[in-house]
Amino acid sequence: MKPTFASHLDAFGQWRADTEARLAALARFAREHDLLDEASGEWFEAMRRRLSGEKLMVAFVAEFSRGKSELINAIFFSDKGRRMMPASAGRTTMCPVELGYDADDPVGLSLLPIDTRLEAASLAEYRLQPAAWTWHPLNLADPDEMARALAEVMRTRLVSPEDAARLGFWDPERPDDNPPAAADGRVEVPVWRHARINLPHPLLKRGLVVLDTPGLNAIGTEPELTLGLLPQAHATVFILGADTGVTRSDLDIWRDHLSGPALARYVVLNKIDTLADPLSTPEQVREVIARQCSSVAQTLEIPSEHVFPISARQALAARLSDDVAGLHHSRIEAFEHALSEGLLPRRRDNLAQAAWGGAQQFQQQLGRRFGEMRRLYADQLNELRGLRGKSSGKVQLMIQRVQSEAGEFEQCTARLHAMRSIHARMLRSALQDLSSERLRQEVDVLHQVLGGSWLPLGARKAFIELCARLRALIEQAQQRNDEIHAMLVASFSRLNAEFGFSLVADVPLDVRRYTEDLNLIERNYVQYLGLSQAFRLAQPGFQEQFRRMLISRLRVVFETISNDIELWNKTASAQVDSQLRERRRNFKRRYESLDRIQSASNELDTRVQEVQAQDERVLQLQTRLATLMTQLVEVTDVAGGRPSVQQPEAAAVAVQPSVAAMEALSLDLNLSGPDAAVAPVGA
Repeated sequence: MKPTFASHLDAFGQWRADTEARLAALARFAREHDLLDEASGEWFEAMRRRLSGEKLMVAFVAEFSRGKSELINAIFFSDKGRRMMPASAGRTTMCPVELGYDADDPVGLSLLPIDTRLEAASLAEYRLQPAAWTWHPLNLADPDEMARALAEVMRTRLVSPEDAARLGFWDPERPDDNPPAAADGRVEVPVWRHARINLPHPLLKRGLVVLDTPGLNAIGTEPELTLGLLPQAHATVFILGADTGVTRSDLDIWRDHLSGPALARYVVLNKIDTLADPLSTPEQVREVIARQCSSVAQTLEIPSEHVFPISARQALAARLSDDVAGLHHSRIEAFEHALSEGLLPRRRDNLAQAAWGGAQQFQQQLGRRFGEMRRLYADQLNELRGLRGKSSGKVQLMIQRVQSEAGEFEQCTARLHAMRSIHARMLRSALQDLSSERLRQEVDVLHQVLGGSWLPLGARKAFIELCARLRALIEQAQQRNDEIHAMLVASFSRLNAEFGFSLVADVPLDVRRYTEDLNLIERNYVQYLGLSQAFRLAQPGFQEQFRRMLISRLRVVFETISNDIELWNKTASAQVDSQLRERRRNFKRRYESLDRIQSASNELDTRVQEVQAQDERVLQLQTRLATLMTQLVEVTDVAGGRPSVQQPEAAAVAVQPSVAAMEALSLDLNLSGPDAAVAPVGA
């Protein structure tokens, strides 16, 4: 059979593992040879966590009886030999179900009782409280027993309309949206609020997270689902019935929750097998399906090529029986191909760019370090070879010269202390407006509008203004980091000229790219501040959930920016400490060599050989580094070529250091003696 989404995702997972292994080899090489500074070590660890732990969430959304669970079974779990997710006529999945794998948690089904909706804690907070969940083990060796355990997500109970209203399933003012009442007047509600299935399935172990959501009634009443999980999904699959097309409730789900932008959106027209008509020719049936697809695309205002007619039931049956013809008739392969092409190449490119870009910067950092080491070895060799045939008095003069040079070099400590002080102050200034407290203050302004007015237009305007202010904060952080870069360029230039360093300021950090993440949050959340959501905005519980989820999403963006700025500054300053240590080691080696030569006349040739051996070792390290980088390029190769990462180089800087920074640098601070240790710049 042709490659499926499952096989494409498995290949993507293998690529991530290979890339992680290549980066691990590069980090191990640097660590073994004492070439890994703190900032680079942090980057390697962060990249490792990203490659191994980054999740890919695909959300399946549909009203009841659209075949959503059957589609999940057909795409992901046909290898189990039977249905895993409950799929039958009528309502099946009654609560949101999250399928994933976390090696730190036991295999099983965790269920959060519906009564937790009466508490103030959010779903995110309950994730940190294992005692709040009801746990069921899953027997991986018995698919039938697993299926029975998973059927727990279908459980319901009958409650009074008053209790249903408190739980969010009943609204006397919106009778058309309420579920049907039983003969005794009670209302059916799900027993569980949220289900989490921790399963060591190969695809889930690769980082896939499948979100199975119930119908409109459950989506609309769970703020955490609408405000948190759905906007975070990398792809959203909206399932419709081929026989019904777009119903009113389908349209409500689409307009209220899915019409905003996402990384990828797909509409599946399921159950095309029900359109088969013994009185119609196959061509006529295909025309009916095509008309339905065109009608759905027009109603949802999306391109017709984004609508996929399939039969999930035929697809699952075909895969269970290895029926190639049946799988072709189900048309699921075209949808899986689109799902793979829409998600995986972009995710791979993003990871490849990050991995290659960081590794390339690390290579250039080591290249500068190797160059400095070889320059010092060359100077030392010239010095030693110049001593051949010289008297002991000449050697003594050389020793005195080395001591004098070392003393002059140590005068740089005062300059480095001054630069460190200015750098730390400028870094604090760049980070102060990215703190969680500042973010909370900005969001509280919006919360006051939501709590004090029923006018959604006012709330919408306040939210847009909030996003504008946050974009201004990102721009301000960018400008301040550009000032830091300009200050470092000027400082490094003076240190290079006066003390013989070979410092290079890396290309300026670009945090403006995170503005697009902020724009995506704005587009996803602004739909909840319109007229259709006015009745929800009036509910204190929804407002508080909106505030919490918004802060949570924004905090991720701002913490990422802060971390990038801190890591960039650490990397920029690490070379100062590295070169400082190397220069001190070189002075020590020169002094010891001359001292030994003065004590024993036959030591000169031995020392020359030792320095030559050290230089050859650096050459070997350079060769090994180039080999490791070549192997990384082979793994991260995208579309037949290297990732298009800008080459870091010491370019001219348009932003000038602030007057205060330059004045402070020019001060003769006279802070420390020549033996004082210099802390990392920006520490």
